[in-house]
Amino acid sequence: MSDHLSTTVTVRVRYPECDPMGVAHHATYPVWLEIARTELLREQGEAYRAVEAAGVYFVVARMNLRYRRPARYDDLLQITVHCGPSAGVKLEHHYTVERDGELLATAQTTLACVDGEGQLRPVPEALLPSDSASQ
Repeated sequence: MSDHLSTTVTVRVRYPECDPMGVAHHATYPVWLEIARTELLREQGEAYRAVEAAGVYFVVARMNLRYRRPARYDDLLQITVHCGPSAGVKLEHHYTVERDGELLATAQTTLACVDGEGQLRPVPEALLPSDSASQ
């Protein structure tokens, strides 16, 4: 994998993701983060399905979300994810959620790598950013 991994995906806020006032519910943001994270992996040549088939799984161990402005029904949002320095059994990601350049939310996640039994295992070197793999 290359240094400074990042990607941006566009999602449209759907009606069932909103409260009665048309504001995106806070519980929807983690789903959008997962969409971005999965696409980042796919862009690096690894479909998550293939990673799981090899017995490698990632679980969210920590998530921090800061909501700054509301997203609303039918908004087009840009979700950007950056893979930070990662090593051992964890991967770090940082996110921004924007609408037309306006920052709506920021987030960070720590993913733990586990095997099929849920036991911690090292992140395969091929899935680490190259600046992390050498650490």
